[in-house]
Amino acid sequence: MTGRNPAPRRSYGGRTAEERRAERRGRLLAAGLELFGTRGYAATSIERLCATASVSTRNFYEEFSGREELLVALHHDINERAAQALAAAYAEAAEADLPTRVERAVRAFVAVTASDPRWARIAFVEVIGVSAGLERHRLRWRARWEESLVAMAREAVERGEAIDRDYHLTMIAVIGAVNNLVHHWSARDQDIPLDDITAELAHLILATVTMPR
Repeated sequence: MTGRNPAPRRSYGGRTAEERRAERRGRLLAAGLELFGTRGYAATSIERLCATASVSTRNFYEEFSGREELLVALHHDINERAAQALAAAYAEAAEADLPTRVERAVRAFVAVTASDPRWARIAFVEVIGVSAGLERHRLRWRARWEESLVAMAREAVERGEAIDRDYHLTMIAVIGAVNNLVHHWSARDQDIPLDDITAELAHLILATVTMPR
């Protein structure tokens, strides 16, 4: 998302205005991750974000319209990275059997979204109930995940590995289960082995596409 007030283009301290602005934006994103991911969105003010990022409120509003836009940016980032990791892992296992493909995809998703409890909190907790606009953003991502999972199920059907039926409602249910279990694991300081979480989720997904209803 672009800033609201274009920065001057002159150089300062060996860095261009664009470079300094990118650095400030990076610090604000890092501050949002830390504060939203530990204190929570509702308990974090713009003033605290700016103090943590060592930027002025004017600089904040050059990058974001408010706290919500910063939260959206973070939520988009974690989902985009998770989607890319899952797709890459699934593609690398393209010639493997269905259990292997599912396990690789699940492991990639969990590794991105839950390795840092702050990201897990932002991805699965802090975006809930903020506003109608953020809910639309969240639902667009859920629809994207749904279509990706349905496409994987259809591929398994074509390979003769899964039952031929409509998987849209099933995958919405799977998304809810995955999100809740990953957050549960992360919120408990990861006291359950990651392999156990991955195995449980992979088993759940395999059961939904191979067992008759």
